[in-house]
Amino acid sequence: MKEDLLHFIWRCDKLQGQPLTTTTSESIVIKNPGTLNKYAGPDFFNASVEVGGQLWAGNVEMHLKSSDWYAHHHETDSNYDNVILHVVWEDDVSVFRKDGSKIPTLALKSVIPLDLLDAYRQLLENTKSNFINCEKDFKTFDSFLVENWLHRLYVERLEQKSNLIYELLDESNNDWEGVLFTLLIKSFGSKINGTFFLDRAKQLNFSIIRKTANNPDQLESVLFGFFGLLGQEECSDVYYLRLKKEYQYLTKKFELSPCIGKPGFFGLRPANFPTIRLSQLSNLYAKQQDFFSRLMESKTLENLYSIFEIRASSYWEDHFTFGKVSRKSTKKLSKSFIDLLIINTIIPIKFCYSKYTGTDETDQLISLVSQIKKEENTIISGFRTIGSKTKNALESQAKLELYNNYCSKNKCLQCTLGTHLLNRNTYF
Repeated sequence: MKEDLLHFIWRCDKLQGQPLTTTTSESIVIKNPGTLNKYAGPDFFNASVEVGGQLWAGNVEMHLKSSDWYAHHHETDSNYDNVILHVVWEDDVSVFRKDGSKIPTLALKSVIPLDLLDAYRQLLENTKSNFINCEKDFKTFDSFLVENWLHRLYVERLEQKSNLIYELLDESNNDWEGVLFTLLIKSFGSKINGTFFLDRAKQLNFSIIRKTANNPDQLESVLFGFFGLLGQEECSDVYYLRLKKEYQYLTKKFELSPCIGKPGFFGLRPANFPTIRLSQLSNLYAKQQDFFSRLMESKTLENLYSIFEIRASSYWEDHFTFGKVSRKSTKKLSKSFIDLLIINTIIPIKFCYSKYTGTDETDQLISLVSQIKKEENTIISGFRTIGSKTKNALESQAKLELYNNYCSKNKCLQCTLGTHLLNRNTYF
């Protein structure tokens, strides 16, 4: 038994029409269950409940046991002063507000029908052996229901990604261009170097990128030096030595902080080496005018693809690392990599910026991501094995959100599909 079942019963009006009483035998009539609160504080806000003939308006708190009220120290928390009803599975102790007044309690252990409990247990019983709990039923869900839930999940994922953007904006005094650079360098670092690049980028004043962008050699030396790629003491490569000398000058000019650590190469394909990625990023900024504005104004994939049609500098055509010649090839950004940039960086920052400017571009961004090819990973493969095809990047992103934040955490009753299944399999 988990509290989410109590939440489900309450918010889905599963108790409507039943003769309910408090633990002290006062009648209870639920007028309005209120709004589920996903954050700190009581579980349901703005509920309306009639207790013993008296109508009360306020909040509702839920626990498995009444004594959890004290285990969670609600008796000393003013956020719970307006709780009008305590809904529990099992009543084991009387509960009082901070002012000493007793809170009416509704115990559900003897109220919930067995068919609902059985359906709930069946939904969760195969957690370890199955990909997801409802995999046997997934193909039976109405396509309209699934599509609408995936759209909501995608927006939810955008909102999750917005947290980092707002954090960076706060740290940079709303420097949107600087935040874009930080997000891009994190994405150019991929899984291996993304966190290292992000942490280091937070220490770099973006004004230095602005000041060096019109000089490709200076910009590349800043990126290679600041992100730890010019620390080879015995490298005699002419290009390397030129960048290192330039960086030493710029370090003094801009008072750049020393880099502790360096990016990794192990486990990366050569095309993803940090040397190649930083050179590509350098050329992206060196060759773009009004880069941030162009991205925010772009409405089509074609425009975005054209903006990211860049390559590493000429030195890297026959190198992947300093001083080691390789077979010649043009190191352009691949379409698949640009797609990832659009999905993970460009659309999230456009989403936040549209809110900042007071425009709602959610529908346009949904249309944009729907045109991008789906991602391939073990989670999308898992959905495919249970008969759920993924059509595009919107659905792959939504399914990542579904699996990571609902399925793998057994939050079935916070999921539209899980609640639909439980409603379908119960009869009250």
